[in-house]
Amino acid sequence: MKLKNLLFMMMILIALGGCSSNANEDAATLENEQSETETAGVDEELKNAKAMFESLGEMPVPADNEMTDEKAELGKTLYFDPRLSGNNKLSCMTCHAPGAGYGDGLETFIGFEGAQGSRNSPTIINSGYYPEYFWDGRAGSLEEQALGPIQSEVEMNQDLDELVIELNGVPTYVEQFNTVFNDPISANNIAKAIAAFERTIVISDTAFDRYLQGQEDAISADAKEGMKLFAGKASCITCHAGPMLSDYNYHNLGMTGDEGRYEVTKNEEDKGKFRTTGLRGVAHTAPFMHDGSFATLEDVVQYYNDGGGDHENKSDLINPLGLTDKEVQQLVAFMESLSGELPEVETPEIP
Repeated sequence: MKLKNLLFMMMILIALGGCSSNANEDAATLENEQSETETAGVDEELKNAKAMFESLGEMPVPADNEMTDEKAELGKTLYFDPRLSGNNKLSCMTCHAPGAGYGDGLETFIGFEGAQGSRNSPTIINSGYYPEYFWDGRAGSLEEQALGPIQSEVEMNQDLDELVIELNGVPTYVEQFNTVFNDPISANNIAKAIAAFERTIVISDTAFDRYLQGQEDAISADAKEGMKLFAGKASCITCHAGPMLSDYNYHNLGMTGDEGRYEVTKNEEDKGKFRTTGLRGVAHTAPFMHDGSFATLEDVVQYYNDGGGDHENKSDLINPLGLTDKEVQQLVAFMESLSGELPEVETPEIP
């Protein structure tokens, strides 16, 4: 009996051991399946967020200002030429310098004879893609925009008729305008040449663009998380959508002290509204906002995270985001992945 009992107990122990082994295997299998499901969920979330973005397409060019290398080269020379200012000291490049992200690195521009501007100098990177220009959209084409600062008393303070006379006194310019336009020097052709040059300042090959094209390791894990936040929790894509990551619209972010779009339309609903900035190249263009009041991208994200300012006309889209410090950094990592390399421009010889 004792032997039989012993054998019976041994069989039970063996059976229990086998059950324990199977249970462990089952648990491990379940854990692996759960992990694979979670990974698939993360991949699907990334895929869904990625599908909400577009690559930058071809530069739109107006029918009456065809792009040619010669025209862009003439425009570049004019862009760097201080003759375009009333005191022959300022050029387009003064406020839109290649080494400063095609801005000037200042909160607000310094213009003619030291005049203090009220707004930040916007970059010309990818400017040819916008349908309207300046922070308030008062110019309807890049050509119109090009002449605005030249004539502005607080910017370059140059009379256009006098500028045409001055440039006509330079034989090289006379020859170049005749070659490029088959036409004499005119304010209209000056604008066309400068606009043609500005359309060459493009950032489209960013780390994020390479990621969109299938290079999975082109951006960091933090940037991928930032992309999900941008398209999801932070809702940045509501306004920063499309190829330019801009809705080309005007919004009040709660900032006071400048009437913005209202100065153009005189519509009460436009008070304090400013154009949505495109984000390719954004890391090169500090300081940020229409008044240059934010020194870093972290400052910008935190402003939105806090729910913006207290302007009475603040957009309903601007609300506290509830982002953690880590998520703020992830959003910044994503925006940095949008920034690419600055286009290099060789300083031309001014005739």
